[in-house]
Amino acid sequence: MLITDTAALTDFVDAVRGAPYVAVDTEFMRESTYYADLCLVQVAYGEHAAAIDPLAPGMNMSPLRDLLEDESTVKVLHSAVQDLEIFLQKLGGVPSPVFDTQIAASVCGHGDQPGYAKLVASMLDVRIDKASQAVDWSVRPLSDRQLTYALGDVTHLCEIYEILLDELAENDRADWVAEDMAALLEPSRYTVAPREAYRRIKLRRPKPLDLAVLREVAAWREETAMDRNIPRKWVVRDEPLSEIALHRPQERAQLARVRGLKPHIADGADGAALLAAVERALATPEDDWPTVTRGRPPISGHESQVALLQALLRLRCNEHGVAMPMVANRDDLDRIATEEAPDVAALHGWRRRIFGEAALELRAGRLALTGDGLGVAEVRVR
Repeated sequence: MLITDTAALTDFVDAVRGAPYVAVDTEFMRESTYYADLCLVQVAYGEHAAAIDPLAPGMNMSPLRDLLEDESTVKVLHSAVQDLEIFLQKLGGVPSPVFDTQIAASVCGHGDQPGYAKLVASMLDVRIDKASQAVDWSVRPLSDRQLTYALGDVTHLCEIYEILLDELAENDRADWVAEDMAALLEPSRYTVAPREAYRRIKLRRPKPLDLAVLREVAAWREETAMDRNIPRKWVVRDEPLSEIALHRPQERAQLARVRGLKPHIADGADGAALLAAVERALATPEDDWPTVTRGRPPISGHESQVALLQALLRLRCNEHGVAMPMVANRDDLDRIATEEAPDVAALHGWRRRIFGEAALELRAGRLALTGDGLGVAEVRVR
């Protein structure tokens, strides 16, 4: 079903209202905009499946928003972050509650962050037609092939969700994913604070004043990209902003010499705005300058212990059928090996139960690893 008017959308939402869950997916374009252009929303439950066209003339998406905000219905998505960001921007809120099949699949032993097509192939023995992935979803009319592809994303997702629910229940792991799912609902994950944008830009050996300038010019770029709804790199790329932060030009002639800055920018209104941003930074009191965060000094001599922790991680994850990166990464292992009280995800919740506690025992010398045929086994040390 392709829905192109508000009345049909209302009827569809009424039909699925009260469902325990709905599978949701989106098609969008973002190549030439700051904000994603929502082109299609697919929703399915049971015998009901629809592709909703937000670009249709006169379309009011309020009924869909009401469905996504219904706390009695779980919204099932795969790799949900981008979709949730779009819903926050376009519909004014993050859907709740949500279930991310990529997270659940990783916990259930289907690989590390498995892609949707891979999951459909491995769990349902279905091959997805990928020809429609790269099309321009903003062009109308949509082809039958596009609609078949789009609706397949949510109808297959229903099947995957129900299989994963059974696997989580069978292995008593529903609470393992609950914390990760709840974290997806935090709106701050999907919003950008312009004055924090500078943190994404690399600066070689910065001083506090360099960061103060970078903060102002990066904030101006972010706000400008938002206002014009264009990619931030179309305003100014990162490299010129870094050069401006280091050299602090205060006149147009100085700005024009910044490497990588296009001449029309230096000579135009954007150039004036950049100089004004530099001026604001230079007038900022020192106690308001950003603090230079030094990276942790290189550590050495712990590689053998990390190797043991990696072996333990692999052993425990194989035993529980969980993808290793879901439990701990290399930085976690470095910190467990070298810090007295590391605050890492591997030492909290279900991750601590299946690995973190044993990792601390291993570090303390109360647990050892030994060969066991072709594998490794744990040995309790008295």
